[in-house]
Amino acid sequence: MANSVNTNRGALIALQNLNATNRALETTQNRVNTGLKVSSAKDNGAIFAIATSQRAEMGAQDAVKQSLQRGQSIVDVALAAGETVVEALTELKSLAVAIQDAAVGSETANKLNADFSAMVSEIRSSLGGAVFDGVNLFTANADAIEVSTNTSGGKFELKAAAGTAAGAIAADGSIDPTQTADGAGFNFDDVAERTAANVDTAISNFTTVLADLGTKSKSLDRQLTFVSKLQDSLETGIGNLVDADLAKESARLTALQTKQQLGVQALSIANQSSSIVLSLFR
Repeated sequence: MANSVNTNRGALIALQNLNATNRALETTQNRVNTGLKVSSAKDNGAIFAIATSQRAEMGAQDAVKQSLQRGQSIVDVALAAGETVVEALTELKSLAVAIQDAAVGSETANKLNADFSAMVSEIRSSLGGAVFDGVNLFTANADAIEVSTNTSGGKFELKAAAGTAAGAIAADGSIDPTQTADGAGFNFDDVAERTAANVDTAISNFTTVLADLGTKSKSLDRQLTFVSKLQDSLETGIGNLVDADLAKESARLTALQTKQQLGVQALSIANQSSSIVLSLFR
């Protein structure tokens, strides 16, 4: 090759190699800084698209988890109120037996009935106060009360629509063990209907409701566990796609830094070749 001061082929090659090293070094430094081997679509368009989609799914799963936790809270509040009601119904059984033994219209009967009325009011107050986020599973509702179970629109029914509500005592879907469907069977507001048999019926009806709520509470627990495991699996899968191997990148960084220094040295040597031509004219 002819010696020339206009074209320095060695310097051009050294510069190309140094630029390639700098680009590789920039990529490695970005991976070390972010911890990701695919941090943008420029790194790998297909993998970036998949990872972005799965991150969106993870975010949506957070909303599902919140919905399930809300449903769990609604059911737990209802169960807490239900425990109070069961205790009150148990006491009503004793009062009903005592009322049957007392003479009608006697002072004892009047006192027992006053206690019975107070207990009925307490039961209704407990049921009416079992509200979480504006939802009460013991009141009548026009539409089904549901929570989301997945990102595809799946629903878990806490209580069916009025008229078909599982465990509902009244036809409108409301739950009040002190009276049966629309008061057709018995109503404890009526002194004559305060019998042990009616209280037994009330206890049986209401414990059926609590059994249904208890089953739903366990189902919500299982759903929450599943969503948490699903999120963990998604996070692991995304990591497998985009996370950088920092041990490998650390070794690569050291090698590239050394290669960069050598490239600068090689370019410096190549740039000195023109000075050799100058010596020919001395």
